[in-house]
Amino acid sequence: MYVAAVAWEAGKPLSIEEVEVAPPQAHEVRLKILFTSLCHTDVYFWEAKGQTPLFPRIFGHEAGGIVESVGSWINTDRGVMLTDGKSRFSIKGKPVYHFVGTSTFSEYTVCHVGSVAKINPAAPLDKVCILSCGVSTGLGAALNVAKPKKGHSVAVFGLGAVGLAAAEGARLSGASRIIGVDLNPSRFNEAKRFGVTEFVNPKDHKKPVQEVIAEMTGGGVDRSIECTGNVQAMISAFECVHDVITSRSLYAGWGVAVLVGVPNKDDVFKTHPMNLLNERTLKGTFFGNYKPRTDLPGVVEKYMNKELEVEKFITHSVPFTEINKAFDYMLRGEGLRCIIRMGD
Repeated sequence: MYVAAVAWEAGKPLSIEEVEVAPPQAHEVRLKILFTSLCHTDVYFWEAKGQTPLFPRIFGHEAGGIVESVGSWINTDRGVMLTDGKSRFSIKGKPVYHFVGTSTFSEYTVCHVGSVAKINPAAPLDKVCILSCGVSTGLGAALNVAKPKKGHSVAVFGLGAVGLAAAEGARLSGASRIIGVDLNPSRFNEAKRFGVTEFVNPKDHKKPVQEVIAEMTGGGVDRSIECTGNVQAMISAFECVHDVITSRSLYAGWGVAVLVGVPNKDDVFKTHPMNLLNERTLKGTFFGNYKPRTDLPGVVEKYMNKELEVEKFITHSVPFTEINKAFDYMLRGEGLRCIIRMGD
């Protein structure tokens, strides 16, 4: 028997429970989780806003740990394993569902091998565990998908951990202007550490924020990256990039918007077709176009080589028994990433 934080129903505090964790089957591994962190995606599905809510469930998907055993040798909707369609968790014989193939809010978890990346054993797991999702997603959205050039202007919608990682990627790319857009002004000072040069709070303006940004930049930004999941922010991010009419140079290329945030399952994206015909480009990305097993070790090496600063994303740390504090911090918009120490 092992200990896990179980969500019995939507929006209610997690309960520390003893769970049975079955041995791994073919193409699976059982991991001892040492450190994990809370991502907004966990909160989103815990609130039952995502596709196919399933309870009881063990959340968590940013983590570092050690392989304990292997079998004989991703999909957010799936609450069971790919191999046989069953859960590896149970309480008193009744199944408890998995989350995105990882369920790291547990002392031990069983994952498909495709959900596990082997990294440099010298890397501190209490730091690099946050590279498992949010930071890499935002960083990759900038470096791998938006691909701003030196001197470009970039707008980042949402200044949580993912958005600030996107800003960091834009900074590393040489962007000269990085405009942060957020409804929470308390995030603006912190964002300066990640390269954000200007700030816009949509609540301070009577006109749509895309029009505000267009006026600030003489027609629109070169790149925008949306990291909130709010469909209106997605539309604004798309419409704030410059088009063929407002392109400042025959050789500048036209604006590219990248959607990163996960929308509500009932949301609909609406924009006028002319916004596409005028050569704006709309892209989406999952995990920043990184392939987890092959690319994540390289992101860890960026940290080990001091090319990427991870510590500035970590604002809180709690023992596993106080995991609900991590949810409170995120729901109040306080801090970026909270490390959950499994051994405490």
